[in-house]
This record gives sequence, structure tokens and C-alpha cells, in this order.
Amino acid sequence: MSATAVQTPPPAAPRAPGAKAGRRRLSVPVLLLVIAAAVIVVSAVRAVAGADDVTSSGQMAGTLTGAVPIALAGLGGLWAERAGVVNIGLEGMMILGTFFGAWAGWAMNPWMGVLAGVLGGMAGGLVHAIATVTFGVDHIIAGVAMNILAAGVTAYMAKRIFNVGKAASEGGTPKQSPPMEDMKTFTVPGLSSGLAKLEKHHWFVVSDVAGVLGGLVTRISSLTLLTVVLFVATFFVLWRTSFGLRLRSCGENPVAAESLGVNVYLYKYVAVIVSGGLAGLGGFFLSVGTHFYLEGQTSGRGYIGLAAMIFGNWRPGGLAMGAGLFGYTDSLQLRSGTDSVHALLLLLAILLLAMAVWKYLRKAYVSAGFALGFAVLLALWYVTTDSVPSEVVQASPYVATLLVMGLFSQRLRMPKADGQPYRKGQGG
Repeated sequence: MSATAVQTPPPAAPRAPGAKAGRRRLSVPVLLLVIAAAVIVVSAVRAVAGADDVTSSGQMAGTLTGAVPIALAGLGGLWAERAGVVNIGLEGMMILGTFFGAWAGWAMNPWMGVLAGVLGGMAGGLVHAIATVTFGVDHIIAGVAMNILAAGVTAYMAKRIFNVGKAASEGGTPKQSPPMEDMKTFTVPGLSSGLAKLEKHHWFVVSDVAGVLGGLVTRISSLTLLTVVLFVATFFVLWRTSFGLRLRSCGENPVAAESLGVNVYLYKYVAVIVSGGLAGLGGFFLSVGTHFYLEGQTSGRGYIGLAAMIFGNWRPGGLAMGAGLFGYTDSLQLRSGTDSVHALLLLLAILLLAMAVWKYLRKAYVSAGFALGFAVLLALWYVTTDSVPSEVVQASPYVATLLVMGLFSQRLRMPKADGQPYRKGQGG
């Protein structure tokens, strides 16, 4: 006769004094309440400041236009850094995407431009992977070299291709390609026009919500829809598949990954090449948005994409929020100038005040003090002025991004082996 022993689980180990509990995820009801509160605050700022463009459909459309290339560059950085490779060369890979995408888009059609832009960025990613993974070059140095190399190569090729023959006769110059066709856009029939009617009434909250939604369903670019798909696919591949688990293990502990049979070199190569392709696609988005390649077109968006990725804590959702923040402020200063940016001062002051209260309740007194100080300064600036200088307007996207990143920096956690050199067998 055999007896079955009933085992009881051991008691949980007591938490060490001062140890922090794990982070709690926002439940759906709480998230909806946060969104509702944000909408009410923005509506109130729009009504008080009289800046109707703050929540207009045009503003939202401009936000998407500004956010997509940054989001794609940041998504590329996420792939590389999750595998342990710092990709400062995103800017150069975007430059390659703008040039090759515009060339193919003019010579053939925009969808061939998409393919050429992605391939151009992937070529840059391959060079970066060879330098960092195979030869062990410092990731920062290799990335800066990639940016310089890409700018030089495209400047040389533009003079050789766009300044002669058919290209020159159709408007090409040493610094600009001939124009190409636009990509197809999509509008949700009925819904778009209905939201536009509601927006015109300028009703509190109702018109603001209509304006935001209207910008998301009117003349949406095919590449914008493709970007949404890529974000969802990235989350699924990296966090819901065994391939993604192995890739992320290369960025956390490549020695342990190697001991389990993971080909670390292969996964790093794949990640950096995919990173370059996504950045190249972001570069082509800039080209097709203006209908031609222009030297210096990226304007540092690769670096901004990297900053958005860090702001998003190396996660797709947070990255999308960071890109949206920059896209919104960039669109605000381009469309409305001083009036809307002046209203943005009041909005930032309210948000910083809320952040100060939240930090105080969490006993993060230093962060709370900084947030409160900035809130008071911005509120005083808003009350004592009727507009802001043009220099501040132009710098507002960068200032807002740096301000938010600085206040959220304590919650960031990069992959443990990010940027660290790795050699096969080093764990033995």
C-alpha cells in the first residue's frame, strides 16, 4: 500500500526592509479614467486659451506625419538594443532610406520606393552589424561613423544621379531628386465628415474628441497603417514567440544564451539588419511626404527616434507615446506658431503639477520638487505673456521631449548587456 504525500508550499520569504514591490500594471478602468481626465484637461486648456488648433483634426494629422518617421527609427533602435547592440547609426540608415527610396519612387513607383528604402537601411544595418558584432568596434563610434558615411555616400550619389540626364530635366539637382508620385491615402467615409461637423461647433470635450478622432480617420497614408502593423508585429514577435525570447536573451545575458544553444551572433545580425530596414522605411516616409529626396532631410530624427525609444523604456507602447509627443509638439509649432505653443505652456504646467502630486504621494520628494518648480515657472510664463518668441516655438518639440524624459528617467531599465562587447565562448 502506498501513501501519497501531500506537500505544502513553503512560506513566502519576507520582504527585506525598504524593498519595493513590483510595478503594478494599469487596469483597463484606470487607464480609461486617465484618458478621460487628459481629454478634459486638454479641452479646458483649449477653451481658456482660445487655441482651437490644439485639438483640431489638422493638428492630429500633422502629429501622425511627424511621429511616424520617428516611431519607425525608434522601433529599429528597439530591435537592435533588445539584442544588445546600441544603434546610434539610425540617423545614417534613415538617410540611406530617404535617398534610395526617393530614387526608386521616382524611377518606378512609390511601393518600389518602399522596398528600396528598406533595403538601403538594411545595407546600413549590415555594415553596423559587421563592425560591432564581428569586429567588436565600440557601438557608439561605429554608429557615428555610419552617420557620416551615409551622409557622404548619398551626397556623392545625388550629384551623380539626380544632376544629369532625365533626372535633371525633371527637376533634379545635386541636392534634390525629381518629384515622385504620392502614396495612396485612406479616409473612412461618413465617419470623417460627421466628425468634421462636430468639430466645427467647438463644444467642450465633444468637439475636441471629434477633432482628435477626425485626424485619425481622414487621409491616412498607407505607410502610417503599415507602421501600426509593424508595431503590433514587433510586440508579438519579440514578446510572444520563442524567437523573440532568444533575441532578447542576447541583450540581457548573451553568455547564458550561448550556453543554451542560441547562436548569439546570428540573432544580433538579424536584429541590427531589421533595425536598419525599419529606419530606412522611416527615411522613405520623409521623402514620400515631400515627394522628393532632399539633402539633410532627416534633420536628426534618427537621434530623436532613439530618444523616444529610451523614453518608452525599450517597449513598443512607450515608444509610440514618445514619438507621438514629439510629433504633436512639432506639428503644433509648424501649424499655429506662437498662439498654440503659448497654450502649450499652460497644458504643460497642469501636467507637471499633476506629476508633482503623484511623485509626492510616492515619496519621491526630489522629483516632486523639480516637477512643481517647472510647473510654477511655466504657469508664470503663461500668465505674464501673450505669446512666446519664435526661437522658443522652433525649439518646443525638443524642449518638451527632454523635459518629459528627464522626469521619467528614474523608471527606465535598459537591457543589461546593451552596448557591451561579446565574443563567442567568453563564458567558458
